[in-house]
Amino acid sequence: MPRNLPVGNGTVLVNFDETYTLRDIYYPHVGEKNQSFGHPSRFGVWADGDFAWMGPEWTRELKYLDETLVTDVRMRHERLGIELIFHDSVEFHLWVFLRHVTVRDLKGQKRDVRLFFNHDFHISENDVGDTSYYDPASQSVIHYKRDRWFLINTFTGQTSGVQQWACGKKEFECLEGTWRDAEDGQLSGSPIAQGSVDSTVGVNLSVEPNGQAETYEWICFGINYDKVIKLDSIIKLDPPSYLKRTKNYWRVWVNKENHEFAGLPEDIVSLYKRSLLILRTNIDDGGAIIAGNDHDTVSFARDTYSYMWPRDGALCAYALGLAGYRQLAQRFFDFCLAVIGEKGYLLHKYNPDETLASSWLPWYRNGTPELPIQEDETALVVWSLWKHFKHFREVEAFKPLFRKLIMNTADFLIEYRDSQTHLPHPSYDLWEERYGVHLFTVASVIGALEAAANFAFEFGEDESGNYFKNAASEVREAMVKHMWNEKENRFARMVTKNGDGYDQDMTPDAANYGLFAFGALPADDPRVVSTMQAIEDELWVKTDVGGIARYKNDPYYQVSSETDKIPGNPWFICTMWLAQYRIATAKTMADLDKALDIIKWVKKHALPSGVLAEQVHPYTGEPLSVAPLSWSHATLVMCVHEYLEKLKVLRDSK
Repeated sequence: MPRNLPVGNGTVLVNFDETYTLRDIYYPHVGEKNQSFGHPSRFGVWADGDFAWMGPEWTRELKYLDETLVTDVRMRHERLGIELIFHDSVEFHLWVFLRHVTVRDLKGQKRDVRLFFNHDFHISENDVGDTSYYDPASQSVIHYKRDRWFLINTFTGQTSGVQQWACGKKEFECLEGTWRDAEDGQLSGSPIAQGSVDSTVGVNLSVEPNGQAETYEWICFGINYDKVIKLDSIIKLDPPSYLKRTKNYWRVWVNKENHEFAGLPEDIVSLYKRSLLILRTNIDDGGAIIAGNDHDTVSFARDTYSYMWPRDGALCAYALGLAGYRQLAQRFFDFCLAVIGEKGYLLHKYNPDETLASSWLPWYRNGTPELPIQEDETALVVWSLWKHFKHFREVEAFKPLFRKLIMNTADFLIEYRDSQTHLPHPSYDLWEERYGVHLFTVASVIGALEAAANFAFEFGEDESGNYFKNAASEVREAMVKHMWNEKENRFARMVTKNGDGYDQDMTPDAANYGLFAFGALPADDPRVVSTMQAIEDELWVKTDVGGIARYKNDPYYQVSSETDKIPGNPWFICTMWLAQYRIATAKTMADLDKALDIIKWVKKHALPSGVLAEQVHPYTGEPLSVAPLSWSHATLVMCVHEYLEKLKVLRDSK
């Protein structure tokens, strides 16, 4: 189930799903730990003796307030005769999740309404040894285990403090949790529970005929009692002011650069800004750019996307640089410096606290040791870093990166080649499925070596610069020699060593866009043109949905075996790669309009909130796999900037 509404501040991330159920609570890092472990924290309404949890009986509109990370959710229940408006946020500076609820009467009569907020914590991602209790000093409910503390409180009228509460056991001996206690409109007041526990707090409201009433609820996050009590004492003084300043902060943040958007439709500009905001929710303040924080992916593979893949992060950092967010990108490069090994390569993926994450890449294969890497992940960090330095020229920030993250890494990329052919040694592909020499990887290595050469020349190390540049030329020549297929008039996606030569895998693969994206060959090179044309011809999904699949007969979340019609599910990034190619090769405004058509396709298939998934259903357009995906939003940002740059070039040439 997608996460339609993420809100966060770089330390705390809270996700709501498509039913507007709170599902994920990440703290103290974005992506680590999920303090609810994907379990639903329910919200219910009791009105004049009738009760309803959030569910199919409610009509809903899930959006954000414009240019903010504050939700704008509208819920309506005809039987109850109630409309609810929610504004949820994570305070931009404090470790507090804050929500504002407005209740409106639709029956034209005075109403007795009670709101119930359930919290199903699994502290540190398990339900063993948790405690929930009512704290009379703060009139709040607190959950804790070791150094993870969460305080829940409310503010109604001019008074703070929960009016109803219940602490109890759940998921144990057939006990469902205290949310069941709310269904009669009155909580038990049970003051403490230990083990596998949840809690529910209630607010009583009197609503005038055709009138409205409002309340605030918040969760404070900290490492001990004193920390959460301090935050609670701050928020309860004036909850509306903290919601207001958070709205204002994000509006300033997303408009900090004076970009000229003339020539782009207003809804595309809005999606661009929304993509930046959603991308920010997946960035930890420690520098890790997390791929995705939709915990439901656990049910598919027993693992999540809540990791820093260096590839995804490098491309996101590039997009952030284009948009002017220098510090966020710089923190990512500093993170890479902290985790890269002395031998100059990055491993599969990392946790946001800089520890090594889970991996399926083996250290031992066919009886011999091997490096468990996707080489493009190492290469793209160097490529992205050059783009960043060229744009911002932050010499002081760059200085500690030069030797270990650039020069040493470039040396590794040169050494990690076949001594006879000069192609890189085999590694795993960006799709994490195949072992071999991949065109995407080869192109990224060329881009990285040329980036390292540029750095070396920039700082007077000409001998190293020539060494790196010559190596890039050798890899490029080897790529053309061994990966170009004259008969099919396009590049192979992968080659496998066979004696002195290579066997070619000619499966059409959208990742071959890397040929021009990282500078291995010019976008208008005839070999690139024919390769990209094959991608469009073979991988465009021939349904009303459209879009580009990853590759022919892609099995990941596959919903159709009609591979001639549906080679795979359409992916946002793959479809936008075609847009980037059209932008790069555009010679006229008509050419550029073809790229804009794809950006409009992205807008059409985004969720109403602006969230972009990894892929969409080829028949319905519904999101599939993780949502939101950082890479999808970053690619939209890239497309917009590349489009605007080419638009300026074409206009200036008239």
